[in-house]
Amino acid sequence: MRSLARLLAALPLLALCTLARADTLPLKGNVLLQADEMDYDVDAHVVTARGHVEIDSDGRVLLADEVSYDQIHDRMTARGHVSLTDEKGNVAFANEVELHDKMRDGALKSFAALIGKNGRLVASAATRTGGRFLEAFDAAYTPCKICNKPGQRTPVWRVRAGRVRYDQVKHRIVFVNASLEFFNVPLFYTPYLNEPDPSVRYASGLLTPDFGNSTSIGYFVRLPVYVALSDSNDATITPIFSTRGGEVLSGEYRQRWNHGGMWLQGSVADNPNGGLSGNSNQFYSSLFGSGRIQITDIWHAGFDAQLTSNDTYLKRYDFSQLDRLVNDIFIEGTGGRTRFAVTGYYFQGLRDSDRAGVVPFVLPLIEFNYAPTHKWLGGQFRFDASSIALTRDLGQDDQRVTGQMRMRWPTVLPGGQLFTLELNARGDVYHVTDPTAHTDRYITRGVPYAAIDWRWPFISSGGNGRAVILEPIVQLIAQPYGGNPAGIPNEDSGAFELDENNILSFDQMPGTDLVESGPRANFGIHARAQFATGSIDAVLGQTYRLKADPIFGPDSGQNGTVSDVVGRVSVKFLPYFDLTDRIDVDRANGTVRRHEVYLTGTFGRSSLQISYVHLPQELVSLGLPEREEINAQADINFYENWQAFGAIRRDLLAGKMLDTELGLGYEDDCLGISVAYRRKFTTDQDLPPSTSIILRFNLKTGDQPIEPFSLFPQDVFSRP
Repeated sequence: MRSLARLLAALPLLALCTLARADTLPLKGNVLLQADEMDYDVDAHVVTARGHVEIDSDGRVLLADEVSYDQIHDRMTARGHVSLTDEKGNVAFANEVELHDKMRDGALKSFAALIGKNGRLVASAATRTGGRFLEAFDAAYTPCKICNKPGQRTPVWRVRAGRVRYDQVKHRIVFVNASLEFFNVPLFYTPYLNEPDPSVRYASGLLTPDFGNSTSIGYFVRLPVYVALSDSNDATITPIFSTRGGEVLSGEYRQRWNHGGMWLQGSVADNPNGGLSGNSNQFYSSLFGSGRIQITDIWHAGFDAQLTSNDTYLKRYDFSQLDRLVNDIFIEGTGGRTRFAVTGYYFQGLRDSDRAGVVPFVLPLIEFNYAPTHKWLGGQFRFDASSIALTRDLGQDDQRVTGQMRMRWPTVLPGGQLFTLELNARGDVYHVTDPTAHTDRYITRGVPYAAIDWRWPFISSGGNGRAVILEPIVQLIAQPYGGNPAGIPNEDSGAFELDENNILSFDQMPGTDLVESGPRANFGIHARAQFATGSIDAVLGQTYRLKADPIFGPDSGQNGTVSDVVGRVSVKFLPYFDLTDRIDVDRANGTVRRHEVYLTGTFGRSSLQISYVHLPQELVSLGLPEREEINAQADINFYENWQAFGAIRRDLLAGKMLDTELGLGYEDDCLGISVAYRRKFTTDQDLPPSTSIILRFNLKTGDQPIEPFSLFPQDVFSRP
């Protein structure tokens, strides 16, 4: 409005023009006035513009049927279809506007305004004071989009108030004697309500709460409070009140800086109804977080934190479903194809079978990798070195130093055959101490091998993006026996699983501690059909040995001289259909030992996910029994913005349900609301089976994207 003041203060200059009609009149500064007719009353010092009046000044535009300016009383009056647009795109409408005090203040009749991208404020009358405060009477406000169609002009939600005060400098809207309406039905009254306008990206205030009931903690309510500290950091404080779970206070802090950032999420709880008896007073706490710091262009550091004081605390309050927590701190330098890193790890097991004293501390883990871009001896050279120290409260401690060199010569033979020769040499030194057994010893080993990889892809291509690829693969590995001397600790190679990811590898073992030994051959085939709308991809492989390798157990799929047949088929016609089938077939009798099927179907806002997992007995080494499980999740958009969602997880071996959830929700660009029922059938230490009902709703400003409903509650403590 100050730019309009400068414009209208110059309007008396029009007297010098003595024009009765003008189409376009440029004035002082970046100002333009257009009107069908101009009059200037010399005696009264009043300038009047009539007919399609447009005043444009520095991006601010006033439109009206008639505008008059009284220079003596510094009063401007605009009548008929008045609209004012500021440089940010905010638009105000009125039948009549009267401004004074150099156009800073005034009164508006039959007022309406567009605030931000979608905000709308209407009132029977409004006044503007101090050049910044807009006060509206008998007003209604909504940040929702309104369709200009019959029957669709009522916003999803709006606030009606007897008086609304809008601070255009601080971008705050205050409602007095306000009622919150959903679909034109008043549901909530408050004498005072304060919220930012839609142009504000970060603003402190109370977020929408969650309500629910759980057999673990009773009735509960979460009341999150958001604190906008600056454009680069913020915090959220969430007290949780429950009838049987005591009180919880959780908080999150987020900070962004150039090339890095951090977030921390912590909580404390006082539960008078804890323990197996349900009447033991227990105090809980947790800390999750992550941080990345860019030191130079080469060096950066960081940390990840996952800590809790109680094994079942996170699940009790639906913070997280994790049962193994990982903490690390590291510094890393990378330049070209060289990397150096020092890392420390701390692990926390939350399962009933976990023993805290046996879980090791890893400090330090030192890694160095060097792969020059230029060729060495006509081939590709790589050098890797690492050192690790593991310390326990109970059991043996060990340290390892490893160095490994590799030379690789890839060649293309006639007919498109791909031939690769690889030479690899590795050496390890272990220092193992066991205070309980009073032992202290060093173990060394050297592991060389030579390997050949041969592939011959056959390609048939057609029009419209169609192609078929068939690629047989043969790998021959020459390696001496006895690569695992007696007494070598197995810290990182226990979770062996033979699958399509490692069947065609020179060394199939995970980790570093155990290695394959002896001559062997891997045979496989890779097939792919490519279409314009999707693809089908399959791989199949098997291993043959001259002698059985003793590191593989009877249920590993690699015991004996011939391995199981493992493979994968993937069918992808995105975004509608995605199917992956992973299989392990017993080479002795042809039975399926491991089978995993993952299916995802998506159509618009509806989706279906089904997974079937059958894992064999060798996973007992990970603390898990044989497992056969089905998991299904569905989110069905059955009518406009209405969604029905559900999920089940069932143990097929035991013949019982593990988790179920059903719910109903409404989601659009202005409102999200859902109610969900969930049942957990499993017992976890002092946490019995539970049932919960949760009501969530979110009042949006119109700029937030529509997101799918979560089925099983997601981890609250997880990286954003």
